[in-house]
Amino acid sequence: MSSHRLSKKSRYIAWGTAGVAVVAGAGIAAQASSAATVWPAQKTYTGRAFDTCTAPSAKAMKAWQTGFYGAAAVYIGGKNRGCAQPNLTASWVKSVNSMGWKLIPLYVGAQPPCQKSANPEKMTGANAASLGATDAKDAVAKASALGMKPGSAIYLDMEPYDTTDKACNNAVLSYVRSFTKTLRAKVYRGGYYGFTSSSAKAVATATDKTDLPGNLWYALWDKQNTTTADWPWDPKQFTNHSRAHQYMVNSKETRGGYTITVDRNAWDAPVAIVG
Repeated sequence: MSSHRLSKKSRYIAWGTAGVAVVAGAGIAAQASSAATVWPAQKTYTGRAFDTCTAPSAKAMKAWQTGFYGAAAVYIGGKNRGCAQPNLTASWVKSVNSMGWKLIPLYVGAQPPCQKSANPEKMTGANAASLGATDAKDAVAKASALGMKPGSAIYLDMEPYDTTDKACNNAVLSYVRSFTKTLRAKVYRGGYYGFTSSSAKAVATATDKTDLPGNLWYALWDKQNTTTADWPWDPKQFTNHSRAHQYMVNSKETRGGYTITVDRNAWDAPVAIVG
């Protein structure tokens, strides 16, 4: 099981609580929340991407340029981010971008109140909306400081939880809506990482689509490199380059003399705008 977001113990507890197992239409169009806002063109990457706990060194990123992966997800912030990021600086972003890598910013924000794991930041029903706005502002500040410009997508990480707990689910959706609305107000695209059995399902199947993210990164560890064949919801949802799929986790791989444990992703969605 991947341990790249919450602590390893916390992820196991959250996953056990949930059980193993979108806006309608185009994600690109869904970002334009104001007619007066001129949005930068979406930077889309289609291909394999990896995510790993700590951003690798620039030398490792250079060595990993074998053509297998073309993008890397990096954990830019959030109180629940599980790893230190000594390499993740504006100069690192500029360097790996110049190598040709596409970057996927991921923010580990507040987690559901019904999760059993002891996370540093959990939302409540009362503070979900205000906390979502605060965390989104922090996510934008972190992305901007790294040189990721307006128009970039920022993916909010929501770990598994019991979606049948109505109060808990309502709190999560309130937080997600506020987070996404705040991102868009600052001209950053809303993305969301979650599990098909719980957190992603809550967004994809929500009846009220207001202010939900336009790009969905779903965790379904079936080892299928696809964003279509195993898509479990309405095929009209999250179309037009708005999907990503984490299909394999904890894959220990060596490239160019550098060994890194990564999660594999099939990507067809927006990434950061750098440079």
